[in-house]
Amino acid sequence: MTPILLTGASGYVGSHLLPELRSRGARVRALGRDLRTTQLPAGVEPRKGDAVTGAGLREALDGVRTAYYLIHSMSGRDDFVARDRAAAVNFGEAARETGVERVVYLGGLGPTGPDASIHLRSRHEVAQLLAQRVPTVYVRAAMVIGPGSASFEMLRHLVGRLPLMITPRWIDTRSQPVAIADVVRTLADVGELPDPPDEVQLGGAEVLTYREMMRRTAAVLERRPPLILKVPVLSPRLSSHWVSLVTPVDAGLVRPLVDGLKSEMVVDRTPPPGLNDSPLGFDEAVRAALR
Repeated sequence: MTPILLTGASGYVGSHLLPELRSRGARVRALGRDLRTTQLPAGVEPRKGDAVTGAGLREALDGVRTAYYLIHSMSGRDDFVARDRAAAVNFGEAARETGVERVVYLGGLGPTGPDASIHLRSRHEVAQLLAQRVPTVYVRAAMVIGPGSASFEMLRHLVGRLPLMITPRWIDTRSQPVAIADVVRTLADVGELPDPPDEVQLGGAEVLTYREMMRRTAAVLERRPPLILKVPVLSPRLSSHWVSLVTPVDAGLVRPLVDGLKSEMVVDRTPPPGLNDSPLGFDEAVRAALR
């Protein structure tokens, strides 16, 4: 059986995608910089490599037809844009040279132009750099609802700990949050399709503002929703500081995530039939995450 290469197997989405691929009978190779600290299931082939430097990529991709690219360097680093650019170029070149037929990449839903956050622009640039070198399926997801998702952990800790919140204008920005189960199922599906689309936009069953998400998360938690005061002068920098104080999310992740909250993340191109046909509603996704 031809192996599938999974990068980011120990990361948030990768750790959920790995069992989904194995449940479908896939032979999986896992790429990591230091796999000694990663608990891989029996039967998963470890491959040591570093996309930023390019070390080990060709050996890991040898004989692979489909590879999942779930790498990003945002956590705790100021130079994540340059690192993600280098990693995408190295991986794309190695995939082309070894004959990889398809790379499945998970990026972000939302704008990609000059008004977008640096995080969203970087994720889109990675998709372009990969597609210039190897056939790429660009899966674009809104906020992922699931245990361990940085965006969801920010949301539930803010709701669970603060009776009062002073927020900037992003509190009424619309988004289309999607359950982690729907994300991993779609990622696995596009890896199997004989002729997948170049881009797949992923959202949940409902379009909600962040204010509405907080209210409904509080209801699931059986808590009183926080009183929200919207002010026009609160900067992303100040927002990031209080989010870092109140939530356990890595401080290096908070600022780029908060910057991205100003942008609508709503599906404007429905996936083709068979992909994410029946996504979970928001309340159901939150209940699943809390379980």
